[in-house]
Formats: sequence, structure tokens, C-alpha cells
Amino acid sequence: MKDNGVHARDTGDDRVRAHEMDDNRVRARGGGMQIPRSRGAASGFLLVLLGAWGALIPFVGPYFDWAFTPDQEWVWTIGRGWLEVLPGAVTAMGGLLLLGSRNRFTAMLGGWLAVLAGAWFVVGRALAGVLAIGDAGTPAAATEAKRVALDLTYFYGLGALIIFLGAIALGRLSIRSARDIKYAQRTTVDTKDTTAQPPASDEVTEIQPAQTTPEPRHRPWGNVFGRGSRLAHR
Repeated sequence: MKDNGVHARDTGDDRVRAHEMDDNRVRARGGGMQIPRSRGAASGFLLVLLGAWGALIPFVGPYFDWAFTPDQEWVWTIGRGWLEVLPGAVTAMGGLLLLGSRNRFTAMLGGWLAVLAGAWFVVGRALAGVLAIGDAGTPAAATEAKRVALDLTYFYGLGALIIFLGAIALGRLSIRSARDIKYAQRTTVDTKDTTAQPPASDEVTEIQPAQTTPEPRHRPWGNVFGRGSRLAHR
């Protein structure tokens, strides 16, 4: 019966170890999507700033004589909505996803949103007439140098910089570094349930009562011969 008890304990231990190995494999596969929040923090922060600039500059630019026509503060046009506000808002959204996400897929989605928005800043004006979505106006500039600077800061240069930052973020997110692996392992250890009990074994372990051998009673030699001595003296 002792052999059956040992076999049952060994079977239970093997099942616990197999369960832990399966659990580790599942966690390892799921941990591949976990990244430190700092991975896209810098690019995300810059993209939020650039998105806010692209969406707000047509409305606040006239305050410091940096505008496209109509060069008036807070004037809404269809062209501004499609060509400046929309890509600026999408860029800021992508930057927020990069800034605050700990999931690789979500962060990469933010990077792609930024890249697409930057591309729209670059090519949107050329497609505005074909798509009939309005016009962004003309640079309110007296010199050619200022006209070029307005084009760069409102559309072409802004879009190229957004594409550059989004591409950098996507490149970093596409590689699983040693830091990502350590972060996933640390997260797995932190979230592990310490109160989980091992699965119960189907084997029935019979517990045998401990067999105790009665200790022999030792009689002193004096008592053995003591009675005989007394009889002899009598």
C-alpha cells in the first residue's frame, strides 16, 4: 500500500508540473503583445503636438500673421476641415495611442494612423479639387520665402515630419527587444495568482496509520532476583 501512495503522489506532482508548463506557454504567447509604456512615449508626445498644430494653426495663425486665406481668426471652411482639422485630429489620436498604450497592436495602430494622416497633409491639397472637398486657400504672404515657409509649416513639411515620426515608432514596435521580454516576464510574475491551488489528482491515496511497535518493558535485574533473594533468606 505504500507503493500505491507514492505512485499517487508522483502522478499528482507530474500533473501539477504539466499544468504549470501549459500555463507558462500560454502566458508567453500572450506576453508577446506587451510592451513598456515608454516604448512609444517620445514619438507619441511629439505627434500629439504636431497634430494639435496642424488642426489649430489655420484658426490661430492670423493672430501672428501666419495664415492662408481667408486670413481671419476662427473662420471655418470645408477645405480647412478636410485638409487640416481632420488629419491633425487623426495625428493627435495616433500619438495618444502611442503615448499611453502597453499593447503592441494598439500602439502600432496609432503609428499607422499618424503615417496616414501625415501622408494626407502632403497630398491632400493636390486631391482636393478632384474630390471636391474645398480649398485650403492661398498663402497670405508678400514674399516668396514666406510663401514657401507657410506651405511647409501648414502642409508639406508638417506632413513629412509626421510620417517620419510615425515610421520611427512603427520600426521600434515591430522589433521585440530584450527589454520587452523582461517586461512581459515581470508582468506575468506580478499578475500570477498566488492563491491558485494545484489540480486535484484523480488517484485515491490511502493513508495508512503508522505502525508502532510496543517497547519491551525492561525489568531491573535487581527486581528479577530480588524476590528470589527474599525467599532464600526466609
